Amino acid sequence: MLIAWVVFPLVLALLSLGCGLLVARLVPLDVPGALLAPLGFAAVSVIGQFALLGGSATISLAAPVAVACAVAGFGLSLPLRLPRRPWWAIAMLAVFVVFAAPFVLSGTTTFGGYIKLDDTATYLAMLDRAMHYGYDVGGLPPSTYQATLATSLGYGYPLGSLAPLGIGRELVRQDLAWLWQPYLAFLAALLAATLYQLTAGVVRSARVRAFVAFVAAQAALLYGYALWGGVKELAVAVLVGLLAFFSVEAVRTDRGELAVVPAALTAAALVGSLSVGGSVWLTLPLVALLVIAVRAGGWAFAARRAAVLAGCALVLGVPALVLSVEWLGRSGAFTSSDELGNLLHPLSRLEVFGVWPAGDFRVTPHRHDVVRVLVAVVAVAAVVAVVVAARRKAWPFVIALATSALACVVYVGAGSPWIGGKALASASPFVLAAGLAGAAATFEAGRRVEASVAGGVIVVGVLWSNALQYRAVDLAPHARLAELARIGSSFAGDGPTLMTEYESYGARHFLRSLSPEAATELRRRIVRLRTGGIAATGESPDIDELALSSILPYRTLVLRRSGLASRPPSAYSPVWSGRTYQVWQREAGRSRIIEHLSLGDRYQPAAVPRCADVVRLARRAAAAHGVLATVFRPRAVLLEADGSRGPPRSFGAYGEPSGALYLSRPFASTSALELPAGGTYGVWVGGSFKGTVEVDVDGRRVGAARDRLNWPGTFSPLGSVRLPAGRHTLQFRYAGASWRPGSGGEPPFGVGPIALSRATDDRRVTYVNPADAESLCGRSLDWVEALRG
Repeated sequence: MLIAWVVFPLVLALLSLGCGLLVARLVPLDVPGALLAPLGFAAVSVIGQFALLGGSATISLAAPVAVACAVAGFGLSLPLRLPRRPWWAIAMLAVFVVFAAPFVLSGTTTFGGYIKLDDTATYLAMLDRAMHYGYDVGGLPPSTYQATLATSLGYGYPLGSLAPLGIGRELVRQDLAWLWQPYLAFLAALLAATLYQLTAGVVRSARVRAFVAFVAAQAALLYGYALWGGVKELAVAVLVGLLAFFSVEAVRTDRGELAVVPAALTAAALVGSLSVGGSVWLTLPLVALLVIAVRAGGWAFAARRAAVLAGCALVLGVPALVLSVEWLGRSGAFTSSDELGNLLHPLSRLEVFGVWPAGDFRVTPHRHDVVRVLVAVVAVAAVVAVVVAARRKAWPFVIALATSALACVVYVGAGSPWIGGKALASASPFVLAAGLAGAAATFEAGRRVEASVAGGVIVVGVLWSNALQYRAVDLAPHARLAELARIGSSFAGDGPTLMTEYESYGARHFLRSLSPEAATELRRRIVRLRTGGIAATGESPDIDELALSSILPYRTLVLRRSGLASRPPSAYSPVWSGRTYQVWQREAGRSRIIEHLSLGDRYQPAAVPRCADVVRLARRAAAAHGVLATVFRPRAVLLEADGSRGPPRSFGAYGEPSGALYLSRPFASTSALELPAGGTYGVWVGGSFKGTVEVDVDGRRVGAARDRLNWPGTFSPLGSVRLPAGRHTLQFRYAGASWRPGSGGEPPFGVGPIALSRATDDRRVTYVNPADAESLCGRSLDWVEALRG
């Protein structure tokens, strides 16, 4: 956690600040201290884009070049003059803390949006590959990882917003997954600095401006996107604010044509983040630059500045323009009115005002009347800010706000709901900053009561909104994903690999070195069920539900451990075991399996076979001079979380059981169960829960766990207990939400069932002579196989 949340942000800050100092020294423009790091971020993005475009021949130069530029910037700026009252730096640090809090206070290194949005898994796959080979996706064996890259990176996906993350990772040598949220918090800090400078013409007090920037950077919609891993929304907001400022400053000085370089650099970084399709964000700043240039120095002056700006922007934007040729032809879905992405419906336009008191920005708050009042206060105060800015000729502030309005009109009106939502998120901090700045300007004008009321209402609305999102954040399970990272490192090259669990971060990122194929995700091979069909996306079928012919092509299996999971076919042996996953590998050569008879189902791995089937398998094995293989497996005891008895009777679209409970408040249930035999029973809880779950048997605590997010069909271990045969009582308790991040909100899937099992999937294989086949009749078995000699 120290490297992720302290060392990495510090490295990024020094890198960005140094590059910003270098740009400031090379252009005839006074760059405010607050904008040095944001400007340097844009420079690092452009450096990364050029390195990525050159592929493996140049990508290794990205980090050294960025470091060299930063060192040069610091060297040319010596002696450094530190500001006496760096209120903008205080605002940056405070915003960083706010965006870091949901993850740091979880007690582990993690990231947000788990299950809710799997785009981060794709970004991790793309960026990791790109930082080694650029946009080249050739030479990869067929796998989910290869399919992910072929339909994203292979099409020239714009990586400008991610390039600084990749360069920073090269310097600290940590997995990208654990640096994701620190990177977003860093971007939020840059946004705070940008907002601080933009509001300088509206709010005179530096201290008050810092507070305005601190709150505005937390606009509820943008904060919500950050909590589910959204990176572009933050990066675009930073770059739009920068462009608004430098488009004005570039023509306010007559010290040289190179004053337009910061604006060109920012424009190149912006297009590199969004591709040419994001050029709407450039329109008003560039138009404003020309208008102000004409008014300041006439048509000749404007023509010279425009020519230099166009030339610099075209040169710096070469990577984005080259990649756009391929990417624009593949991005038609972004204009479709049916493309919701992971939204539930198109977002409300009211969310652009920065207040939305709901745990999930995709749903309507319960008190919509209160939301309308909050929005009205922000809107009125924003109008005041625009009037004040116009009177004081604070054009960067006006341009940033107008640019946000235009982008929302265009992208919400003509783009898909998914793209429209992103535009609203990137625009929201500018609208909220306008509202807060309007209240602050009114306060400075002497109307302190009205201003205090309006400002207080806005601040309370923002903090209320984000407190709800803090409690509802969906945190990725660090320990479980870290196991996948360890497997990916330990068994690199041992593919192809099959993963039956639906886990996008495993198949797309952590297991990338094993040529992983996910049974129900993007895949190159068809993984069929033994019934002949294909499991639906999002399901996690048991290994014994799959057809043997779909399993054997894979050398390695990475399976989720569970008291209800079947043992893989006899051709596979366990080679590694962790708390959550087990790795199985098949020996090279032809499989001895003639036929595999699956028994049980997803929630009950064991069953008693028909004796006629066992005898038939024995005949086939005898004809091939072989034996029978089987796994003796006691049946598990299943309970629903609500206290009812028995296995699930039906399943939802993703395989969630019919009796699952969707818990958001404290809950308790008591179940009576009958154990057929004594022994040590593992207790497993299926599904997802965000608060703390506790299970007692006969009044004795078995175990407790909190914040377990899973796709349906998977189980979390709670503990084990030794019990005699007979009747027992099980108590299930859910504590509900607490102060902890991620303890509140609706879980994505229900909790249940509860399983008590005396066995796991690593039971040993028993070999039986075909002549003794009838000894298996009437026995509880996992499966039976006929093997050739």
